[in-house]
Amino acid sequence: MGSAGAAGEVMSREETDRVLERLDAEHEAVESSLLALQDHAGRRLLEGAELAGTTAHRWAQAEAAVTALWNGFEFYARTLRQARGLRERRRWPSRDDLVELTRLLRGPLTVPGLPGAAGASLSGAPKLAEEVTLGQLVERMNGWYAQALDVVAAADSVWSALPARIDMLAAELGRVRSLAHSVGVRPGEHPSADDLERITAELSALREEVVRDPLAFWTPTGGSGAPGGGRPDTTRYDSAARALEEVRREIDAVLAVRQDAEQRLMKLRDLLTRADRTLAEARAARGEVLAKIAASEVPAVSGPPAALHGRLAEAVEHRRYAQWHRLSPLLEELEVSAEDELERARSQLSAVTAPLAVRAELRGRLDAYKAKVAQHGLAEDSLLIERYDTARRMLWSAPCDLRAAEDAVLRYQRAAQEALQHRRQTRDAAGGAMNMGAE
Repeated sequence: MGSAGAAGEVMSREETDRVLERLDAEHEAVESSLLALQDHAGRRLLEGAELAGTTAHRWAQAEAAVTALWNGFEFYARTLRQARGLRERRRWPSRDDLVELTRLLRGPLTVPGLPGAAGASLSGAPKLAEEVTLGQLVERMNGWYAQALDVVAAADSVWSALPARIDMLAAELGRVRSLAHSVGVRPGEHPSADDLERITAELSALREEVVRDPLAFWTPTGGSGAPGGGRPDTTRYDSAARALEEVRREIDAVLAVRQDAEQRLMKLRDLLTRADRTLAEARAARGEVLAKIAASEVPAVSGPPAALHGRLAEAVEHRRYAQWHRLSPLLEELEVSAEDELERARSQLSAVTAPLAVRAELRGRLDAYKAKVAQHGLAEDSLLIERYDTARRMLWSAPCDLRAAEDAVLRYQRAAQEALQHRRQTRDAAGGAMNMGAE
């Protein structure tokens, strides 16, 4: 919209023509703006909506501004037509004509029912009459237009952005809810299903609020509702979208459980079977140790992991009845527990068989020294034979006293080392005597 100049002296014919031309251009601009505002999609939506809150209050003011704008425009157009008719009566207007033209185009005119100044509140009663120039009237019309456009454009921006996005998110919510139902995630039974119910209620309430009060979701960045003057406030929508994404990831995890549940259950069965076999081996080994090894503390062996087998059976039932939301956390817990159980069984087997390993090591050491003694021609040494037989009898008798057997092996080992050392010294002495005789 344009602006008009201030009042002055009686205008000349040339000045009159220039002002009329400028006012005609302003008239066209104001008319175009009014028609665009009249056809604005946001205005049509506002007129047909049941508004509330901030939007209802501001739209009431905007409607008053539009009414004032049309009334002001009609007065402006009527005055301009009157001035144009007066100017077109003569090619060379008289002084009286110029005086009247100056009054119409520059002088203050009595405008009835005019609201407050541009930008002021329109809620009060209009004045019965007010003296304003056409230029001042244009300024006020500009203010009323900006006030109405600010409301219309902001509401249209919110309605163009949020309801469609809310509807798309609601459609995605329906898809996630269907997936959740297919894997047994239901309200009251799983937190994710309860979250879906809360998100559903939030989206429904949010959409209703956006439709009834769009300006409550408008964040202005300037003084105008024109493009660039603000943006829709999507805080609540974004929060609901994030919450739905978290639930969707939870449901996807449960779906993944459904896809590989059988393989994971087979792995769990294998782990528990290996743990059972290891414990059975440990119990058998413990009986052997108690029968064959004396004076040794043998740790007790626990029974099979009955609790884990019971929970595995529970997991199988969950899979059979498609209770994937319950199977998912149970499988994760069982996988950790089964690995721990197998490691515990292996540790018990190692602890139980330790005495047998010690006896086997002593037997191996005894036989190794016997072979070494025989290589050096001491197999018939009576002391070594006696000590070997003593150690062997202890190691191959049941129950075996490991401490006594170890002492016997050490005595045989020391005797063998002494005999071997004596044999080397004797050989060295004999070799020295032969060298002296040769000399």
